[in-house]
Amino acid sequence: MDDLIKYVQEQTARQTDWPAFRAGDTVAVHYKIVEGNKERIQVFKGDVIQISGSGATKTFTVRKVSGGIGVERIFPFTSPAIVKIEVLKHGKVRRKRLFYLRDRIGKAARIKERKRYTKTQ
Repeated sequence: MDDLIKYVQEQTARQTDWPAFRAGDTVAVHYKIVEGNKERIQVFKGDVIQISGSGATKTFTVRKVSGGIGVERIFPFTSPAIVKIEVLKHGKVRRKRLFYLRDRIGKAARIKERKRYTKTQ
């Protein structure tokens, strides 16, 4: 039974080529908004606070602060509404779930940037 469910999920899942990111990274998610008969693309920039699920049910939660109020949005990886995901910054965190950011404001809510070194010859 479980094999059958996995098979159906794999067949219905949309193949995605999103960049690799994890909790703590700052991303910009471009997604389609349909208003009546018009369609436009809106950008949601914020920090990834969790990635959960697996397979066709895998989702990620992005949090931003807009006008002093925290806004979180959950995006499915396989959503046809997502046009593009850009990784703006790689964060240096030690957890997979960053719910403690909900209680912090201002500078206390910042995430340090992870340094990436390249070899030079």
